Amino acid sequence: MDFLPIKRALLSVTDKTGLPELARFLSAAGVELVSTGGTRKLLMEAGLPVTSVSDVTGFPEILNGRVKTLHPNVHGGILADKDNPEHLATLAKHGIAAFDMVVVNLYAFGKALEKKLPLPEMVEQIDIGGPTLLRASAKNFASILVVPDPAFYAEVMDALAGNTMQAPLALRQKTAAATFRQTSTYDDAIATYLADA
Repeated sequence: MDFLPIKRALLSVTDKTGLPELARFLSAAGVELVSTGGTRKLLMEAGLPVTSVSDVTGFPEILNGRVKTLHPNVHGGILADKDNPEHLATLAKHGIAAFDMVVVNLYAFGKALEKKLPLPEMVEQIDIGGPTLLRASAKNFASILVVPDPAFYAEVMDALAGNTMQAPLALRQKTAAATFRQTSTYDDAIATYLADA
């Protein structure tokens, strides 16, 4: 689809720069906000209505936060092709609501490297859920808008404001490409660290 209506967004970020402004913009346009942990706390403190991802999954965050979003109720809502009636029927059958936008950035592995933490602590800085959300969203850019970096927030808000809260395909493809570049760089930093540790 050329223009994707944005009605439901998942927000889970490490770098919270500009997030309250983006979330206020989305909420004011009637977009449902779903979030995790510290991001959800920030949004609630900003007075925004936000659904906990645990309410979406029906399961609490476990293993010290290692498992939050790795669930079919999240990833089914991200990976469904909205132009495929079979996918939409599957979502309906399982009571899964689709996401239209995913705003995620990753644990700051580079900053952890600068601290020269011991190996077990470095392992805990490896983001699993974030790259999974980003890659799933980027793969499915035809049906979802992925926003991997605060640097895109102003462009995204301008595009949505100018298109009655619909994300143009060109923007979705652009942010998908940026997402794959970012996750590739992230994985390379981890691989390089582990090879040299």
